[in-house]
Amino acid sequence: MGNGTTVQDFTLEGFPAVQHLGSLLFSVHLLAYVASITGNVVIVSIVCTSARLKTPMYFFLSIFSLVECCFISTVIPKLLAIFLLGKQTISFVACFIQAFVFVFIGAFGFLLIAVMSVDRCVAICRPLHYPTIMNLRTCTLLIIACLTTTFTLITWVVVKVSQLSFCGPRVIPHFFCDLGPLIHLSCSDTSSVESLTFGLALLLLLSSLTITITAYSSIVVTIVHLPSAKERQKAFSTCSSHLIVLSLMYGSCMFIYVKPKQTSRLESNREAALMNTVVTPLLNPVIYTLRNKQVHQALRETVCRIKISR
Repeated sequence: MGNGTTVQDFTLEGFPAVQHLGSLLFSVHLLAYVASITGNVVIVSIVCTSARLKTPMYFFLSIFSLVECCFISTVIPKLLAIFLLGKQTISFVACFIQAFVFVFIGAFGFLLIAVMSVDRCVAICRPLHYPTIMNLRTCTLLIIACLTTTFTLITWVVVKVSQLSFCGPRVIPHFFCDLGPLIHLSCSDTSSVESLTFGLALLLLLSSLTITITAYSSIVVTIVHLPSAKERQKAFSTCSSHLIVLSLMYGSCMFIYVKPKQTSRLESNREAALMNTVVTPLLNPVIYTLRNKQVHQALRETVCRIKISR
């Protein structure tokens, strides 16, 4: 840590304009949190127990669901404490741990989305070669590569931010510890750290977005050439649902992180962050799997097994 650091803890400002509605906001966010966790846990359980879902697509989806559970659990419990109890203080170390876990899991999630898009592209555009290309070894290596890349890059940038001097003020204009607000509170020269944060955010988001757009473009071209109008309509319906969620995720993260000055637009960043931490995790289980007929069938089979075992 920097020698000039005198701050031992920070105060998360939360949403002061609506803090008087704390009980109501606590109830709403608690329901959203429980629903998100439940939906994602159900997905993971079904994929692990159902023989019909032992495919790369559901392997990636189960990992994505685990990532979503970890992602929202990094932020929402503290937000609930702010709403219900007014506990806004967080220690210096805990703040940087939260910032690291949040950014690391978020970055990994975007790379995982790119991998999932490639998986769907190969399945739809190269169905005969799909079992050979997307085998278990390839899937495992892709996950390890994403984890290694994000861990290395995010550790680098978080360590750089933690080495800044923090000598006051200590009020973070956010509802969790994020890199932008922390950089804003530093009394050091932050120009190099801001450039580094901007560059890494641009690299991770744009590379993931480029891969995703390229994959979905190939999927759309393949769908257009399908002989059956019913098949085209079904495929477009699924793709449009995915693209809506992806637009919300990429749009909000671009707004928050891809800007040269991390200290700009801090107030509006809170609303954009709610989209990523509350809204999209609630939509993802519905969009990606719970509308899927194979998942419905696997869920029915699981329920039947449970009833029989009793």
